[in-house]
Amino acid sequence: MKNLLDFLAKYHHWFIFVLLEVASVVLLFQYNSYQNSVWFSSANAMVGKLYDGRAAVESFFSLTKINEELTLRNFYLERQVQELATAYSDLTKDTTKLERQGLLFLQKYKVIPAKVVSNSVDKKDNLITIDKGSQDGVKVDMGVACGLGVVGVVYMTSDHYSVVIPVLNSSSSRISCAIRGRGYFGFLHWAGGDASRAYVEDIPRHAQFHRGEWVVTSGYSSIFPAGVMVGQIEKVFNSPDGLSYRLQVKLATDFANLRDVCVINDESVAEQSRLLRAAQDSIKAKENI
Repeated sequence: MKNLLDFLAKYHHWFIFVLLEVASVVLLFQYNSYQNSVWFSSANAMVGKLYDGRAAVESFFSLTKINEELTLRNFYLERQVQELATAYSDLTKDTTKLERQGLLFLQKYKVIPAKVVSNSVDKKDNLITIDKGSQDGVKVDMGVACGLGVVGVVYMTSDHYSVVIPVLNSSSSRISCAIRGRGYFGFLHWAGGDASRAYVEDIPRHAQFHRGEWVVTSGYSSIFPAGVMVGQIEKVFNSPDGLSYRLQVKLATDFANLRDVCVINDESVAEQSRLLRAAQDSIKAKENI
C-alpha cells in the first residue's frame, strides 16, 4: 500500500495533466457544434470501417435466408404485376400503354444500394450506419428503404459512410404516412420497446378503415415518395385528447435482420424540397421587412 501511495505521490502531476486534457477535450467537442460535427464525422468513418468487416461476415452467412426471402417476394410481385397488367389490358385494349407508363415512372428515381454495417434495435434512439456516403451520391434527408418497407432517413454523411435515423428512433423519427387506398394520413412514431411495432398518430376521427389494412408513406413530405410500405394496422386506440385515432402498426421491415437497403434519390421530391425552402425563405424575408 505504501508503494502505491509513493507512486501516486511521485507521478500525481501526470495524472492531473491527463485528467485535465480529457476534461478539456470533452468540453471542446460537447459545447462547440463545429468541433462536435467534425468529431462525429471522423468517428463515424473509423467505426464504419471496423463494422464493415464484421458486417461482411454476417452478410455471407445470412445470404441463404435472404435469397429465399427475395425469391419468394419477387415471385409474388411478378405475379401481382402480371395480373394487374392483364386486367388493365382487358379494360383498355392497349397492351403497350402500361409498359410506357412504367418506364416513365422509373425514370424519376435513382436508387443507391447499400449495406448495413452497424445497427441496433434495443436503444431508445437507435442509429444505423450504411456503407455508402457523399461520394456515392448519398445526401442528408434522403429516404432509406429495404425490400420490405421503410427504414429511415439519412442524418449525416462522410465520404464513404452515412448515418441513418431509422423508424426505431423515438426522438427524431417522424415519417408522414397514410392508410393505403383511404387517403387519411398521420405520422409514424416509435415509442420504444418492441422493435416490430410502431404507432401512427393523428388519424382523423372521421376516417373509415379496418384492422389489417396497410399503411404506406403519404408522399406529403420532401423525403419519401408515396406508396412505400410501412406496416399493417393491428390495433386502434383513441389519442390522449380524444380528437384523433392512434394506430398500432406491425412494421413491414424486420429491423433486427436488416442487411441490404437502398437510398432513394427522387428528383421530384428534391424539387419539392427546394421549392418549399424557397417559399419559407421568402416568408421570413417579408416578416423581417
